[in-house]
Amino acid sequence: MTEPESGTQLTHVQSDGSAQMVDVSGKPSTARTARAVSTVQTTPEVTELLAQNGLAKGDALGTARIAGIMAAKRTPDLIPLCHPLPVSKVTVDLQLNDPAPGNVLISAEVKTSGPTGVEMEALTAVSVAALTLYDMIKGVDRSAVIAETKVITKSGGASGDWSRA
Repeated sequence: MTEPESGTQLTHVQSDGSAQMVDVSGKPSTARTARAVSTVQTTPEVTELLAQNGLAKGDALGTARIAGIMAAKRTPDLIPLCHPLPVSKVTVDLQLNDPAPGNVLISAEVKTSGPTGVEMEALTAVSVAALTLYDMIKGVDRSAVIAETKVITKSGGASGDWSRA
């Protein structure tokens, strides 16, 4: 497990070790954005089927995109300590054969104006899109893998902008 950055506390843990929802009522609403990515590793033959909309289950890329958007809006229903936020924009994109043949790179950008960030919403969007894509391709590739999922950028709030190096 990664240790917290120097000088930081785990804000979702009370002194007795129990979980808590952080109080953001005193924080100002600011414009906030987060971007996350996930990769589904399959075969070049499957990405060709995806490109041709040739799966028996239908439009896998479109279905995964809509699932990711819906998931971002439902994040506080899925992650217990997340705050409900007025999500103002969610974009989910799926790129075939990126970064390598047989891969599907899923990216999401989430925007809000609120007292806390939208990193969890972006992560939830790409995770559910990846799960949906796996569900739709498992009939032709049970060995497909949902690979690395991560936040790549965030902006806004007291901590400012951050980007994965």
